[in-house]
Parts: sequence; structure tokens; C-alpha cells
Amino acid sequence: MTSGVKLPLGTALLDAILGYVVVFIGLGLLMAVIMLVGKIMVAKAKQEAAAAVVSKPAIPEPAPVPKKLAPGSAGELKLYDTDPRDAAMIMAIVANKLQKPLNELRFKSIKEVK
Repeated sequence: MTSGVKLPLGTALLDAILGYVVVFIGLGLLMAVIMLVGKIMVAKAKQEAAAAVVSKPAIPEPAPVPKKLAPGSAGELKLYDTDPRDAAMIMAIVANKLQKPLNELRFKSIKEVK
């Protein structure tokens, strides 16, 4: 059962407007806090990165050693939209069908046809 109290139109509008104003002020404050915390975090990350660069020794890193290929391999294999597990199965099937050892075959690339 309702209390049956009727507010005049002006009072109802004033209550509604004040309610909207309070909500938007709350949202604005929340947005300001989030932006402030974000700027603090970015500044802290930059400061840590600068400290890491300063503390890094001046000794140059050695040149990367080229990858040694496995015995009997014929070079790099490029995969295009193919899972490495699927590529391995395809190579094994081809070697089986040709009745040749896998290390005697050369696969340059494998591409999934969609």
C-alpha cells in the first residue's frame, strides 16, 4: 500500500534535478581520481625505467650466435596460418608417402589453404 503523498510539480522537478546533479558530481570525482591514479602510475613506471637504464652496466652485449641447424636439416621452415604440430604431421605424412627419410626432404614453407 502506498502512502499517497503527492509532491507538487516544482518540488518533484527540484528533487530530480538535484539527484542528477549529485550523480554527475560523483561520476566527475570518480573520473578525476582514476585519471590522477593513472598519471601517478605512468610517472612511477617512467621513473623505474630511467633508474633501470642508469643502473645498466656499460659493457656491450656479445653478438648473437647464429642458430645451429639440426644434423640433416635443410634450413628454415616458414609457417603461414599453420600450427607447428600440424606442420610436423604434414611433413611426416609426406615423408611416409614418398618413402624417404624426413632429413632428405626440404620443406620451404607450409600454408593453410582456407
